Amino acid sequence: MKISLQRVSTKDLATLTERTLTVSTSGKYPVLTNHPLMNELTTHYADYDAVYTKKTFSGKGKDVAAADHNRDVAFSVIKAFLNGYRQVVSVPNYQDAEDLYEVFVQFGLDLDRMSYSSQTAQMKKLIEALELPTNIQKLANLFLSVAFAEMKTKHEYFEDIFEEQAETNAGLRQMQSASTIRRGLEKTLKSYFAMLTALKDIPDWKDAYAEIDELVKASKNSTVARKKK
Repeated sequence: MKISLQRVSTKDLATLTERTLTVSTSGKYPVLTNHPLMNELTTHYADYDAVYTKKTFSGKGKDVAAADHNRDVAFSVIKAFLNGYRQVVSVPNYQDAEDLYEVFVQFGLDLDRMSYSSQTAQMKKLIEALELPTNIQKLANLFLSVAFAEMKTKHEYFEDIFEEQAETNAGLRQMQSASTIRRGLEKTLKSYFAMLTALKDIPDWKDAYAEIDELVKASKNSTVARKKK
């Protein structure tokens, strides 16, 4: 019963271990029932099965980028409107546009090109400033209340989804890596196969060895076939 477990694919290793455990716990071979090495293999496989297909990251990167783009657009639209309106001194409330534009200047006209964290910090301050009673009235005078509400909502949505991404990624990183668990599984599986090989000529162990040996051969053939393909 020879096989280089290091060369077996991640999925094939899981399959080989699962099938080995199925045979070993089937009840057909009493010598394997509650055997300490078999119980250890069960524990290692449970750990491996839980993480070998886990994602490294949350997969929310595209959603975060889309949310950031949406708040950028909302910010840019208001900024562009104020910049244009304040320059037409003959229109009503042009001074309100000038005053509000200065608020944007204070927190950065290039705010939408900052990093996620920097933009979030500046957007929060900008929104707080625009929510002052005097500025709320100026926004209303320029019919920008709805646009401002949309910018605030899109910013808050970005914060929510960014926090979800951070929490998910942190949780994934804290999980023990599949490579570390795999080494433990390989070691135990190798010991299990070695034990069966050493006892294969004893009547009570002969059939168990033969059946599990067929599983090993099938796994080796699968690895060879994949390489040829």
